[in-house]
Amino acid sequence: MLRQLLLLTLLCSTIHAELPKSWTEAFPAHKIAGNLYYVGSRDLASYLITSKEGHILINSSLEESVPLIKNSVEQLGYKFSDIKILLISHAHSDHCAGSAEIIRQTGAKHFVMEQDAAAVESGGGAPKSRLNKADYTKFPPAKVDRGLKDGEEVRLGDATLIAHRTPGHTPGCTTWTTRVLDGDKVLDAVIIGSPNVNPGYMLVNNKTYPNIATDYEQCFRVLKSLPCDLFLGAHGGYYGMEAKHPLLGTSKTNPFVDPEGYRRYVSEKEDAFRKEWERQKSR
Repeated sequence: MLRQLLLLTLLCSTIHAELPKSWTEAFPAHKIAGNLYYVGSRDLASYLITSKEGHILINSSLEESVPLIKNSVEQLGYKFSDIKILLISHAHSDHCAGSAEIIRQTGAKHFVMEQDAAAVESGGGAPKSRLNKADYTKFPPAKVDRGLKDGEEVRLGDATLIAHRTPGHTPGCTTWTTRVLDGDKVLDAVIIGSPNVNPGYMLVNNKTYPNIATDYEQCFRVLKSLPCDLFLGAHGGYYGMEAKHPLLGTSKTNPFVDPEGYRRYVSEKEDAFRKEWERQKSR
């Protein structure tokens, strides 16, 4: 029994050691613009969209992220229990492993793009697209109350978000858009799900996800079509959050307004995808 406990402790320690520190380190909760707030860690991004009828949370992150997210919501002066809808960017553990616990604590309804819904409910039952040791497709299962279709709106009070299916990273990877009022300006916010081709992803002859490459092509078509003022994403690193955050309030310009940075990021990720696709086709 003692030996089993020691092995379990070692296993847990190894798993946590493999996680980037930035995923679990606290970061100041902050207002991005209007009713849109950041409540995630130093890199795993979670967003709070407030309304008079309650609030929407995007991304539950890891299981151990839940207290951090709750603390950030409360630091902003909102009640964690007022979260009525929980959304995610995609069905990987670093963005949805905390969902079951958040639902338990808040009673929030859980809306997920229908192509990722089965994975969320089974704790990782969707077709895998990677072959590596770090399996982010395993996480605590969470009940899905509504499977979303591409282009579907999610409304709560005066808050409206649109779910854009940007597949490839997962079949139901979702990029969220919303419009927020920043002073007297209406800004288009884009929260990118993920355009990344992770190490080990099979873009050619992938038996569990045969159309992964064409799905990535769809992802980039959608991303390039979206109007963007506020460039955001499922990881703070996508949009340089740490560098931009200290600039908040230092000028009349909102540092998160970065349409050129958005276009450049999408272009770079598409180039990386196409190079990797060509490399795999030539093997």
